[in-house]
Amino acid sequence: MGGGVFHEGDRSDRVLLVLSGRLKVASVRPDGGEDVVAIVGPGELLGELSAIDGEPHSCDATALEAVEVVVVPSEEFNAFMASRPDVALRLLRTVTRRLRDADRKRVEFGTHDTLGRVARRLVELAGRYGEPDGDGVRIALPLSQDELAGWTGSSREAVVKALRTMRARGWITTARREIRVLDAAALERRAR
Repeated sequence: MGGGVFHEGDRSDRVLLVLSGRLKVASVRPDGGEDVVAIVGPGELLGELSAIDGEPHSCDATALEAVEVVVVPSEEFNAFMASRPDVALRLLRTVTRRLRDADRKRVEFGTHDTLGRVARRLVELAGRYGEPDGDGVRIALPLSQDELAGWTGSSREAVVKALRTMRARGWITTARREIRVLDAAALERRAR
């Protein structure tokens, strides 16, 4: 499966369990830009909220790379949740984690400058998708500067400036759709 998986505002009759690959979950702004809400990968669900409440999707989901998913019809998903309280509780914990993450990001947008917000996302990405690479950690996720801007609530220009500052300080190196973290401790300090 590739490209657009879900579209904001569409109704859905299925839930997807990601087996491999990663997807970007984002909301499109009226000006055509996008605000990245999350990156989801193996073991995570897509579309479960719409299956539960019957409302349209609140975001687009787009494959960042080749993905493999299991498609579960909404009716089967809801019946499974009703019959397995332990699984429903795990899903509730996942939704709670997402809500807390959204609250943290909302506070972050008001209290951190762009450099701090970009540093925080890079720390998060290195932790989730980092692969040891020589003297650093390569973030194995093909995000563009526009996508990173949408995820940090910043303009592309501000993200470019933040990345330039981080490179000059020796914290990271960058290549096309690739970032290597060289000084994770410095990024973590700046992210606080």
